[in-house]
Order: sequence, then C-alpha cells, then structure tokens
Amino acid sequence: MEFTLKINLIHEDAKMPNRANEGDAGLDIFSVEEKIVKAGETALISTGIQMELPKGTEAQIRPRSGLALKHAVTVLNSPGTIDEGYRGELKIILINHGKEDFKVEKHMRIAQMVIAPVLQVTLEQTNTLTNSDRGQGGFGSSGK
Repeated sequence: MEFTLKINLIHEDAKMPNRANEGDAGLDIFSVEEKIVKAGETALISTGIQMELPKGTEAQIRPRSGLALKHAVTVLNSPGTIDEGYRGELKIILINHGKEDFKVEKHMRIAQMVIAPVLQVTLEQTNTLTNSDRGQGGFGSSGK
C-alpha cells in the first residue's frame, strides 16, 4: 500500500527527504544550517521542511548509525514522534555523547524518518486484566 507524504520546502537550502537505497525504511533528513554541537551538549537543528502526513500515520525520527558510530552523535528523544496534525518546521534534537565538538554542516544527513501506522484505540478502565505467561515479570525477568 502506498501513501503520499506532502513536503513543503520552507528554506532556500532545504532538501527533500530521500531514501539512500530502494526499499530502505528510513528517509534521510538534511540540515539547512551549520551548527556546532559541543561535546556533552544538545542542539536543535533546522531542516527547512514542513510536511503533511497521511491520515492514520506518524513520523518517527531516528538516529543515523554512521553518526552514532563515528562521532557518538544521535537523536536525543529517539525515536521522536511527529504527530499527523503537526504542520510546523521539522527540527531535530541532536546530542553529542562524544569527547569532541561536532560540526553539523549544511545539507548533512542528520537523522532518518520512518512513516508508521498509528492504531487508534478505545480506552477502557478495568480492575482486572487477563493472565499471561510473563505476568508482572519486568526488567531482566526473561534471562540471566
């Protein structure tokens, strides 16, 4: 099934998100600015795009593995969720876990975006839940 993702370029240096390879889940997202992300700090990076998501979907903003491996730079609230109704500029929160400052360059691929379906559920308050094999087993309960 194919949907249309409408993209509005609102900055003269904005680039359309794109897939590096056919069949990739993520669309590369590009910076429209140069900015230093100091070691141990965060920065909000402008992309120069707005979008209109298809009905019943969300955009998940995820890190790029190359930036994480080579520079210890990642998306802070990963995955970040963009709701269907949001129409503002897409901005990416990067954090530099490295020991050296990191320079974001104009047109650099800074994140990837995956479009995913969202289930709309009806909430029902209850005092009882059905049993399961796992039960209340939490952190570390499935192994050693």
